[in-house]
Amino acid sequence: MMTSQQSLFQKTFGIKYEIHKEAFKILEAYYKPGEFNEGRQKMCWMPENANLILNPTSGAPGFNVENVFCLPGVPSILKSMLGGLTNTIVGGEPIKSHTISLRTVESEIANSLTKVQNDNQDVEIGSYPFFHAGKLGVSIVIRSEDQSKIDLCNSQILKFVNAKKIEVVER
Repeated sequence: MMTSQQSLFQKTFGIKYEIHKEAFKILEAYYKPGEFNEGRQKMCWMPENANLILNPTSGAPGFNVENVFCLPGVPSILKSMLGGLTNTIVGGEPIKSHTISLRTVESEIANSLTKVQNDNQDVEIGSYPFFHAGKLGVSIVIRSEDQSKIDLCNSQILKFVNAKKIEVVER
């Protein structure tokens, strides 16, 4: 039976899954004789020609194919492996954000906020309801690599907020 991960790599990259010989050797050496059973050997199945990501915590390597990285979900193990990827994963420009918290409900601002989003499609705008000090509110989060685009959206949002006489709150 094919796992969803195997299916993903076959569909996306057109490559097959197989036992990765180097991963097999690493895990065979990691476990005591007799402990490297069939279940543990499944950790060696990877896309052909995958690049290994060494695991200093629990032995089982992660891997990557092009820009897709497969790492464990256990936070402490993941953290121990990230150090080995310092020069492999290269980030883009930092994403900046600005939050405006309002004493209102989403339905009151939905149409106006949709217009701002439609006029600024290269900026990510999210609205997140909150309940604080016994009162309802909505935090609007504006995200972009470009501060001037955040500032423009902020002024457009504050324009409709002021027109609707909605209270801006400090959070």
